[in-house]
Amino acid sequence: MTAYAIAHLQESAPHPEIAEYIERIPATFEPYGGRFLVHAAKREVVEGSWPGHVVVIAFPGMTEARTWWDSPEYQEIAPLRTRHIESDIVLVPGVPEGYDPTTTAKAMREALSGE
Repeated sequence: MTAYAIAHLQESAPHPEIAEYIERIPATFEPYGGRFLVHAAKREVVEGSWPGHVVVIAFPGMTEARTWWDSPEYQEIAPLRTRHIESDIVLVPGVPEGYDPTTTAKAMREALSGE
């Protein structure tokens, strides 16, 4: 099942290390089947606030996403970003094919009713 690395990056001043990070990051995730789904895109906030930018990288599964995150290749370049940009980053699994959200709603209703 597809998994995603989702980053919420706060606004930052341009810096040569950030440019280097952007140049080098694809080589760190491509061996694990990763690919950008969202990067350097203009966002449209339709509810609430969203200061900063969003990046989404897809992986074949959570194992590949975690392996990429922990890889020496990625950990080597991560400081190029962390020295200049405050970020929140999560790894999340996608939903399986045929996912039915009404199943989740039913389980929620049962938990609320004490069944």
